[in-house]
Amino acid sequence: MASSPIFLLLLILSSTLLSVKSNTTTIESTCKTTNYYDLCVSALKSDPRSPTADTKGLAAIMASVGMTNATATASYIAKNLTATANNTALKKVLKDCSDKYTLAADSLRLTIQDLDDEAYDYAYMHVLAAQDYPNVCRNIFRRAKGLVYPAEISRCEVSLRSICGVVSGILDRLAE
Repeated sequence: MASSPIFLLLLILSSTLLSVKSNTTTIESTCKTTNYYDLCVSALKSDPRSPTADTKGLAAIMASVGMTNATATASYIAKNLTATANNTALKKVLKDCSDKYTLAADSLRLTIQDLDDEAYDYAYMHVLAAQDYPNVCRNIFRRAKGLVYPAEISRCEVSLRSICGVVSGILDRLAE
C-alpha cells in the first residue's frame, strides 16, 4: 500500500512536467512566428500567466507587456524630462510625446479587449496604432526647429515597437 501514494505522486509530477514542457513548446513555437523571437520568449517565460495560456492568452500577455512599457514611458517623459526642460517649446513637445505614449497604452488595452472578444482584425488595428504612436513622437521632434530627439525616448520607441511587433506576429498566427 505504501507504493500506491508514491505512484500517485509520481503520476502527478510527471503530468505537471509534461504540461510545463508542452507550454514551453507552445511559447517557443508561437514566438517563432514573430520578428523578435528572443524578446518574445523572454517576456512570456517571465510572466506567471504563461504556463496556462493558449496562443490568444500569450498575445494578451505580450499586449500587457507593451501597455506597461508605454505607460512607464509616458510617465518617464512627463515626470523626468518635462520637469528638467527649461525651454517652453521643448516642454510642449515632451508633453505631446507623453500623450502619444498614453494613447499607445490605451490602444494596447483595446487590443486585449479585442482578443477577449476574438475580434482579431480590431486587435491588429489597435496594436498597429500603438506601434505607430512612438513614431508620431519622433515626428513631432523632427518638426520642432532646434530640438533634438532624446536618446532615452529613442530607446523607448524601439522597445515599444519591438513589443508591438511581437503582438502582431502572434495575431498573424491566430488569424491562420
